[in-house]
Amino acid sequence: DTISVMDTREMSVLMAWIGAVSFTFQIYFDFSGYSDMAIGLGNMFGFRFLENFNYPYVSKSVTEFWRRWHISLGSWFREYVYIPLGGNRCNVARQVRNLALTWCLTGIWHGASWNFLLWGVYYGFFIIIEKMFLLKWMEKWTVFFRHLYTLFIVVVGWVIFAFDNMEKGAEYLKVMFCMGGKGLVDDNAMYYLIMYGMTFIILIASSTELPKKLAKHVLAILKGREMVKWILEILCLCLVVLASVAYLVNSSYNPFLYFRF
Repeated sequence: DTISVMDTREMSVLMAWIGAVSFTFQIYFDFSGYSDMAIGLGNMFGFRFLENFNYPYVSKSVTEFWRRWHISLGSWFREYVYIPLGGNRCNVARQVRNLALTWCLTGIWHGASWNFLLWGVYYGFFIIIEKMFLLKWMEKWTVFFRHLYTLFIVVVGWVIFAFDNMEKGAEYLKVMFCMGGKGLVDDNAMYYLIMYGMTFIILIASSTELPKKLAKHVLAILKGREMVKWILEILCLCLVVLASVAYLVNSSYNPFLYFRF
């Protein structure tokens, strides 16, 4: 929030990218976090809800990203909009039309604002070109470049999503691509990078299956030592709760981002 309200004329390219990447993590952990809370609370009352996020930031294409991100929304639009329009069981022109309409509606679903419509069109464009030919080309790319391409599209997309004022959003994007601001790097950007560098590393790791695999590995080592496993699990949960409470006490009121959608 601090970076998004800064004057873009006083912002470096690095600062703009730090802000965009920060929002990328914020919206994921915000939405995925309270989806997991809903799943957990549902389990306590005997309800079983499906996972809504499946590590979307490890995707290697935009198409894969939208199979992993907000799964319930994607499934609803596929079942009740895309397929009734004809889906992909028609000629290429109609398939493109069906995808374009579905993604325009997906954008508008988030709010009556032009930036949301543009965001839907933006993703619709990449989904269409991937289905038409790009996915076949990407098979020749290394996993690293496929992943880099996807993250680049996603981060830029979140900037479009974040700014209700499209003029401010356009100014922010210009700075990100060296068409404004005050150079590549400045002291403020370096300060944020140093102060929150470790946080970024934790967020990156937590966006992958690494913590889950690590936990499975530890549990495998402790196989047959149920008491030790139980104590370790309790300690880890207590540490997470304490860290969460400490963070909440030290922060101002900050409601879930997706409450407005």
